[in-house]
Amino acid sequence: MSNQATYIRAQARLHHAYFLGLQLMVSANKPPAFIEEWMFKLFRRQHEDKFLSSFEKLGLSYLPDAVACAQYHAIANNIGGVGVEYAYENDQKAWVRFRYPRWMFDGPTICGIPVEASRGFLRGWYAHNGVSLNNPKLGFVCVSEDMTGEFGFCGYFLEHDHELTENTRLRFAKGERPPPFSEAEQPRPPSAQWSEERLEKANRNYAIEYVRNAVVTLGELIERDEAVELASRAARLIGLQYFQQMRGMVGTDDGDLNSATEFMRRMFEGMGDSVEVISPANTESRLRHSELRITKNLSAERQALVLTCWEHLWIGALASFQSIKRIRRLDEGKGVIWVISEEA
Repeated sequence: MSNQATYIRAQARLHHAYFLGLQLMVSANKPPAFIEEWMFKLFRRQHEDKFLSSFEKLGLSYLPDAVACAQYHAIANNIGGVGVEYAYENDQKAWVRFRYPRWMFDGPTICGIPVEASRGFLRGWYAHNGVSLNNPKLGFVCVSEDMTGEFGFCGYFLEHDHELTENTRLRFAKGERPPPFSEAEQPRPPSAQWSEERLEKANRNYAIEYVRNAVVTLGELIERDEAVELASRAARLIGLQYFQQMRGMVGTDDGDLNSATEFMRRMFEGMGDSVEVISPANTESRLRHSELRITKNLSAERQALVLTCWEHLWIGALASFQSIKRIRRLDEGKGVIWVISEEA
């Protein structure tokens, strides 16, 4: 694997961890009903941003809607590093089964997230597929959930013989089971367009999109100061906790100011951003960072919110050095300057 691919993979892992940590942070500080509304709005935003454009890119438009939706969720999630299996029953009914470990609630995280989180994403995304496809008869039936200790998230897209209402697009049918798994029928992304490099980048982008949309949505539901406090504290903790793993992945030392500067340069390179060292280490070093993926295409207000929280990933990471480092952000046009120094 090339250095660039390793840096990309490091960012995918770090942002995945931040998304998990943010869910736990919010779940520990807000009631379950709030978590459901947050997840509902997050997944509706993700759906509206990504579903139809990705649907076309994956070449699924020629299939019956229920089958196309199930194949979409299998392909798109697997591209993002999420294990999902597909099963065909008939043209009006097709299944998805998410396998463990669950990307969305990886590791022990699954024990700390309320069931309302999954109800929120079911309403926000899965129940909305028929609306997006202009098929009022298409709904989703959930047969098993994660936090309830069944066999994991599983269900099927079903085209009914009548139009559905907002309250009937999602229903539960616990006890039903999917057809036997068939490796031969698993859908794959078009191989000509999906190289290994593109898949690595898609995996990273998948995690980044969830992070920034989760922060933006949180800021819409509660006061900005509270959203910043929760999302920044989660980011700082993840930076502290994951520094050694990230350092090992990108191949830098747990050492001096030069080590910290090179760590940051490689991590930002893994974002696909433009980064250069403009002031070599003496008492401090500076990096110019532009074309930030984390704030790409966001409004100025949303950029400010996301960047304010996101910088705490790096505050935490540099504080985790054996010789504690400090980092501060200076805004510069459409980019930023990062100033790195030893703690006084």
